[in-house]
Amino acid sequence: MPKLEFRHVDDVAWQEVKRQRQGDRVASVRCKFLEWTPRRVLIFTRYDPGVVLEVHGHKSDHMIFVTKGLVTISGVECGPGMMVLLEHGATFGPIIAGPEGTELIEVYTGDPRPESRDPEGFRTMLDELGIEPLPDPAFEIPEY
Repeated sequence: MPKLEFRHVDDVAWQEVKRQRQGDRVASVRCKFLEWTPRRVLIFTRYDPGVVLEVHGHKSDHMIFVTKGLVTISGVECGPGMMVLLEHGATFGPIIAGPEGTELIEVYTGDPRPESRDPEGFRTMLDELGIEPLPDPAFEIPEY
C-alpha cells in the first residue's frame, strides 16, 4: 500500500561523505539522507567553503536546488534559488563551493552514485590548487 511519511531535517544526522585537505584545514561535504530507496533519493547537502568536486555524472537523473551560499558548477555561478538538472548520462563539474560554503537539496530518480569523467584532469586541478584529497569517510545508507 502506498505510504504517507514525514521526516524533519533536524531529526536526521549529518554524515561526512567527502574530505580534502586545503592548506591547514580539512574541507568536507556533509549530507543528511532524508530519503533513500531504489526509486528515489533526497539529500540535504552542505559543502564547506572552497570544496572542489570533480567533473562527473550520476547513475540516474539528478536535480540540485541551491538554498544557501554560492557554488560554481561547470563555470556557472549558482546562488540560492538556482536549480540544476543533470540527466542520466550528462556530465557536470568541476563543482566549487563559494567562500561561505553552500547548502543545497539534491534529488535523484534512482541510483545516486557518481561516475567520474576525468580523474587525471581532476588530480591535476587539485595539485594546482594545493588541495590533497583524503579518503572518503564511510557513511550509512538509511533504511527507510
